[in-house]
Amino acid sequence: MNKEALKQLENDLWRSADTLRANSDLKSTEYSTPVLGLIFLKFADNRYRRFEKEILREYTRLKGTRREKPLSDIAIEKCGFYIPEHARYDYLLNLPEKEDMASAIKKAMEAIEEYKPELRGVLPWDEYFRLTRTDKTIPAQLLKNFSNIPSNAEGDIFGQIYEYFLGNFAMAEGQGGGEFFTPRSVVRLMVEIIEPFGGKVFDPACGSGGMFVQYGKAG
Repeated sequence: MNKEALKQLENDLWRSADTLRANSDLKSTEYSTPVLGLIFLKFADNRYRRFEKEILREYTRLKGTRREKPLSDIAIEKCGFYIPEHARYDYLLNLPEKEDMASAIKKAMEAIEEYKPELRGVLPWDEYFRLTRTDKTIPAQLLKNFSNIPSNAEGDIFGQIYEYFLGNFAMAEGQGGGEFFTPRSVVRLMVEIIEPFGGKVFDPACGSGGMFVQYGKAG
């Protein structure tokens, strides 16, 4: 995906997501966390999809031997995530309208955390119920919105989309929101001044990792 296509995708995703918020009584502070959680879910699903055949092949090869492993262990070794069927993006996307989408997304987030202890307490759960306060269809509409991210999109593309949304939420929330976001232009300037071309970089407030990406490009 070239820069122009990525920029257009960012704009389209934000416009669609922000229109949903504008037509509700939700504040940006209530909206940002569940929206960013769905972007993460699409990223995790894309990554799992990329390694899925390899995961299943390894599981089949070891099955019935003394080296047999649970599918979840192999998945985490191969791609960093195990995503059960009920947590897959397409599964959620294709649920019938009568389903409680907020509950389904919560269960998906719980499942990912269950097999990835490092994420426990990090992913949003109950925030999706808040989205349904004035319109019960918002979670489903957001899922459909982010399904427009190509299935072959990987880490750097997601990093830029995530950063784009963070920046827009920061501007919408005012000064309080800006406390957690450093614009990319400022990050690039910091990297050029620091010149981190060797050794180790310690960033205790790395957030989405955008600064590390710029370090890598500088090197």
